[in-house]
Amino acid sequence: MYELIQVSGNTYYIQSPAKIGLIKLNDTDVCLIDSGNDKDAGRKVRQLLDANNWKLTAIYNTHSNADHIGGNKYLQDQTGCKIYAPGIECDFTGHPILEPSFLYGGYPCKDLRHKFLLAQASSAEYLTPDVLPDGFEIISLPGHFFDMVGFRTPDDVVFLADCLSSKETLDKYRIGFIYDVEAYIKTLETVKSLNAKMFVPAHAAAAEDVSSLAQYNIDKVQEIADKIVDICKEPVCFEMILQKLFAEYSLSMNFEQYVLVGSTVRSYLAWLKDTDRIIAEFENNMLLWKQK
Repeated sequence: MYELIQVSGNTYYIQSPAKIGLIKLNDTDVCLIDSGNDKDAGRKVRQLLDANNWKLTAIYNTHSNADHIGGNKYLQDQTGCKIYAPGIECDFTGHPILEPSFLYGGYPCKDLRHKFLLAQASSAEYLTPDVLPDGFEIISLPGHFFDMVGFRTPDDVVFLADCLSSKETLDKYRIGFIYDVEAYIKTLETVKSLNAKMFVPAHAAAAEDVSSLAQYNIDKVQEIADKIVDICKEPVCFEMILQKLFAEYSLSMNFEQYVLVGSTVRSYLAWLKDTDRIIAEFENNMLLWKQK
């Protein structure tokens, strides 16, 4: 873990729970794509930088989930590097309490205020094309989170953030986190058509071709959607839908899974309603969902 792997030319990634991109800008300066999940990850990155006599100039965050910005504060404090994040992700990065609050739908209890959902705040600026090193390209990848992006480096390596999960992860956890289902599917369709020397997803193996994996992710989204529609044969409330999905897929409920899967299921319900596959009704002061 935290091994430095050269992909092509000056483009590397650090093997970690959420892969961290590292790009050499010249003989001494480097930048990162994301920073890992916590202070310990940041410390290991710093050790790697010191071992190679590299100076960290900037961190470019793909999005604001805690496992991608968790090392920001430590590295910024240690190196004085700039941090950039796209759109609303920049606001979440500066105010990370927004992530567990958004997931829970209110002020999060202590069970949700931990490093896996609540990173330390870092001073981030908005990501725009003019702050990127020469030869870098921003790739819009919304869906998993609000304004998530990927990056193409001058070596034609594309970092895909969290828009792809490995088959192993999908087969084990079944329901991957999604904020906007429609945007997520569109992003996956876009990824299927991309060409690059190498693709580096944060949570799947680096590969020259990810089109089949993108389709597998799309198929899993459609499978979950069909399952929810089937559950809604009779009017049913959200909590019952969630319970039935957990039972169907043999998932274990805890606070973290409740908000991550629960938020995703709400996103599915919104998408299914907007595409006229289910309807919502209020009965006895309860919101019920059912097939149209």
